[in-house]
Amino acid sequence: MSTYAIGDLQGCFQALQLLLEKIRFDPAHDRIWLVGDLVNRGADSLAVLRWARAMGNGVTAVLGNHDLHLLAVAENFVKPHRNDTLGGILTAPDRDELLAWLRHRPLAHTGEGYFMVHAGLLPQWTTAQALMLAAEVQERLQAPNYRGFLAHMYGNRPNRWDENVKGIDRLRLITNAMTRLRFCTLDGTMEFKTKGSPGQPPPGCLPWFQVPGRASAGSPIVFGHWSALGLRVESDCMALDTGCLWGGRLTALRLEDRQVFQVECAGLTGTTHWQ
Repeated sequence: MSTYAIGDLQGCFQALQLLLEKIRFDPAHDRIWLVGDLVNRGADSLAVLRWARAMGNGVTAVLGNHDLHLLAVAENFVKPHRNDTLGGILTAPDRDELLAWLRHRPLAHTGEGYFMVHAGLLPQWTTAQALMLAAEVQERLQAPNYRGFLAHMYGNRPNRWDENVKGIDRLRLITNAMTRLRFCTLDGTMEFKTKGSPGQPPPGCLPWFQVPGRASAGSPIVFGHWSALGLRVESDCMALDTGCLWGGRLTALRLEDRQVFQVECAGLTGTTHWQ
């Protein structure tokens, strides 16, 4: 049995199919980890969600910022962005089942000696602490009053970890770190504007995984979110967003031996329905 972690899909279902063929994925024995951002901007987010849900325990997915955006749009708390491609999901006959399935995905996952999150971790957090913090958000998202969280999810404050922060501010801070983080200062203050190369950080900031003394150092972390970062496979840092949506590649990392598999995504703009 093999476990493959796959980078941001964002609705690129054709590329996913090609990648599964390349790795000779056997759903009877193999497992897939998805690093978040299953949906949006790509050609067929509906097919991606239907496939992932149909796979049952064969797929483990964590939530990304685009996935949470879909949930907020579906509840009419925010309007769709100009480049969103969520309409197929929102008008699908099985929309409620798909959205409920998505809402019950975790923010973080651990297993096989790895920790998976969509974006990153603040330097003060160990992976064990981060898993507990993620569970706080998951509990609220999966509760009957989940709409209250989605209604107040957006915002950049607070932007630095403080154990004494409570309520919706605490949940927003945890969510922002795990689904939006790229750069932060040495004390963990998050910077959300910059999306470019890690070699050109904003003043006073570093990529989150390069902050000296971060508490999660040494724990292998698999993440996506940062297409400008590209593929990065290091001892405790595995970045898998290789820009499939933008005509780059879709990447899978076999966790057992860290072998990388990729397919080209340029030209894969059609829609393939998953029934």
